Amino acid sequence: MALLDLGLPAGDGLLYMDMNSDFSFVDGVRNLKRMDQTLVQTTLARQAGGVAVLPLPANLAQMREISHGDSVALINRLRDFFHFQVADFGGFSNLDFLAQVLNRTQGDRVWVVCDQSLGAIVSTTQLLAELRDRGVDLKDFGLVVNRFDVHVDIVARDIADRLGLTLDAVLPARGPALMNACSRGQMLAVTHRSDPFIHGLQGLARQLLDQSTSSSKPLPRSPWVEKLSHFADKWRGGAHVNGD
Repeated sequence: MALLDLGLPAGDGLLYMDMNSDFSFVDGVRNLKRMDQTLVQTTLARQAGGVAVLPLPANLAQMREISHGDSVALINRLRDFFHFQVADFGGFSNLDFLAQVLNRTQGDRVWVVCDQSLGAIVSTTQLLAELRDRGVDLKDFGLVVNRFDVHVDIVARDIADRLGLTLDAVLPARGPALMNACSRGQMLAVTHRSDPFIHGLQGLARQLLDQSTSSSKPLPRSPWVEKLSHFADKWRGGAHVNGD
């Protein structure tokens, strides 16, 4: 599995997994013509579970030195080396680039993550409108409501209706638990597998696995996929997210 850590703050995915990387997305674009299995294996940072991470450069100004077309080409090229590829664009401000990625890559699932707050709903509404103006078809986009608190009078399905998206998952507000895991450089999925936030992620994992097993591409049995399968099996057994 590959994580394209292209959201802001830059490199936070590496931070959460207690990793470092000297090879960035810009480096990948610059080496696009040399991209092969050997380069992927030797340059991309890898987490202990086998997840490869490709972050934004430390100097974000370098992103102006690469073209949108080459960036999209790199994302598509990496599909040849990873069965699962997750791209995080949270907080990414270049909407022209984001629109090209959404229009020209073959993503199986696109999730819009929106917090349970009026400010987040307003900003997400504006984001979706600007993507539509750039020709992005949103009909297959799903919504993930984040930081959900059952005591707040904003219902997840009402948020989905307001945004015109299908509600795919609800992730509960677990700020202290996530902050504690981050401060220790550990992943909550490893230290507290029964946490309600992890239960929510199990639903997303199940969707990815169900889509993969229904495709013609065989599913590799890597340690990460084994963990993903374990999460999905537990979800099928009745795990749920409070407030959904």
